[in-house]
Amino acid sequence: MNPLLLILVPLAGALWAALWPDNRTRPWLLPVVGLAHVTLCGWLFIRPPEFSPDAWFAFDPLARAVLPAVSLLFFVCAIYSVFYLHIRAERNNRVFVALLLAVLGLLSAGHQSRHLGMLWITTEAITLATVPLLHFNATPRAFEATWKYLLVGGTGIALSLLGSFCLGYASLHGGGVGNLTFTALAAQGVELSRPWVLTAWVLVLVGYGTKMGLAPMHTWKPDTYGEAPGLVGALLAGAVTTVAFTAILRVRFVVAAAGQGRIADLTLLAVGLFSMLVAALFLLGTRNYKRMLAYSSVEHMGILAVAASLGGAGAAAGLFHVWSNALTKGALFMSAGNIRRAAGSASMDDVRGMMKLTPRSAALFVTGLFAITACPPFSPFFSELLVLRAALAAHHWAATAIFLICLLLVFFGMTRVVFGVVDGRPRPGTVANSRRFVETAGVIAPPLLLLGLSLWIGLFTPPLLRDAWSAAVAQLFPAP
Repeated sequence: MNPLLLILVPLAGALWAALWPDNRTRPWLLPVVGLAHVTLCGWLFIRPPEFSPDAWFAFDPLARAVLPAVSLLFFVCAIYSVFYLHIRAERNNRVFVALLLAVLGLLSAGHQSRHLGMLWITTEAITLATVPLLHFNATPRAFEATWKYLLVGGTGIALSLLGSFCLGYASLHGGGVGNLTFTALAAQGVELSRPWVLTAWVLVLVGYGTKMGLAPMHTWKPDTYGEAPGLVGALLAGAVTTVAFTAILRVRFVVAAAGQGRIADLTLLAVGLFSMLVAALFLLGTRNYKRMLAYSSVEHMGILAVAASLGGAGAAAGLFHVWSNALTKGALFMSAGNIRRAAGSASMDDVRGMMKLTPRSAALFVTGLFAITACPPFSPFFSELLVLRAALAAHHWAATAIFLICLLLVFFGMTRVVFGVVDGRPRPGTVANSRRFVETAGVIAPPLLLLGLSLWIGLFTPPLLRDAWSAAVAQLFPAP
């Protein structure tokens, strides 16, 4: 089966949605195309295809280790979106549905990009395609958040382009012929110009780190996640950021081949711990539960950066954490979206007692809190435990201590907000607003399914999934 179908099918679905005449039935294209995509992805996951080392796009071991999580998250969000858009029937959904499907195709292209230039093009296209999705609510604050996302994200993408140019010049300076596939760049090894490689690494880390939301390049996240629809926030936190993470992994592979792997790992470790610390401190002060999820995402991107700095064992734990974060954060964003629509506000100053008004969504929100803060037996507990084991095995004692302190502070900060929202006596205005929102199965089952998958991945990680992570690690950290 041709892996390019993972790109072409969603893009064809986007065109189909743009031409579909009925606003009421158009959202059903999302789960239809999502089901086709997750089926194709599952087939390729079980039967990985052969690919040429010089291929620009391929379902290689790294794509196999990450893209199925993205596909699964999108499919569950697509189911949720049908009922969400039914609630928002007053708004035309043509652009929204078409761009969601386009984003899925571009995500597939980004994860399968094995060419430095194509990786940048797909990442930039994802950034542009998500902009109208963020402005779906058409409020002044949503407009402001959209512009911040575009400007800060655009700056990051520009820096990553400059870093790509530097890496390309390092290849030419070392006698390369202009082949920008990651295989060809890594094959040059120490022949790559050291100053240009290090310059490229700094620019790429800052550029793609901005897309991940690593501190201090995270400033777009609180406003964007706070104003975006819940399902869009779920895709941003669990799918879009993973493209930037895999981009950093691919470039780190080239930097390590050039003999600068230690410098790359130290910078990843420092940026990752700093992101966790910044997120923890902001979580202790925020009073907006959707912005809370943004800072939580900053923390988990920091965990991924720390994992990537710890060699093969850490990278395997990081790939595990990609799945854990995608599934759990998706459930949190959708349940938070339910509470936001019922309460009419995202601030804990205005919202309390939601366990009485939206008991199912509030229960999912609390369960998601414990899952994302690494409470057993959910998968984040096991993936973060593996990151800690890798850090201890590498004798990073101080980093391990900072890591644990940040996890504790994050737990305190998030529980303060979540229980402030779900506990207590509801305000009269909240009670009146909540009567317009009904907790149907369509908005409860998707986050419940994601939490169930997070539980399953944690307790019964399929051997085939572990094998996929191991194959990706072997690709990124080849034996000397």
